[in-house]
Amino acid sequence: MSTTLTIEVPVHFQRCGHGSRKQMRSGVPTPPLPPGRVPRVARLMALALRMDELVRTGQVASYSELASLGQVTRARISQILNLLYLAPDIQEALLCLSPTVRGRDAILLADLMPIAALLDWRKQRRLWRQLLPS
Repeated sequence: MSTTLTIEVPVHFQRCGHGSRKQMRSGVPTPPLPPGRVPRVARLMALALRMDELVRTGQVASYSELASLGQVTRARISQILNLLYLAPDIQEALLCLSPTVRGRDAILLADLMPIAALLDWRKQRRLWRQLLPS
């Protein structure tokens, strides 16, 4: 004997652009996203934190395994994880960078590598302030 289960959910349809398909959204419509895109270094900083957590908790055995899972080289994993050597306030600033509306990102990973190589956080902060766009 089977029972019938009925689920009722309010559904809203929204067009994404001229002539595009309608998108179905359940519940209350969400506010639009801010213009622009998240800077690449902000995404890489978040990725570095996530990868470190995966290895620390044992969900992934090693950074080498992360490289094979992500289909990148171990060297690339090392580049990304070097962001963890930045001072905590610099890491936070990277995660909170304002979106890039047009053109290139203001801060590149290559700009951060020499800063992350320094062990002294005071020196890192000084170089970080010089790197920031005015």
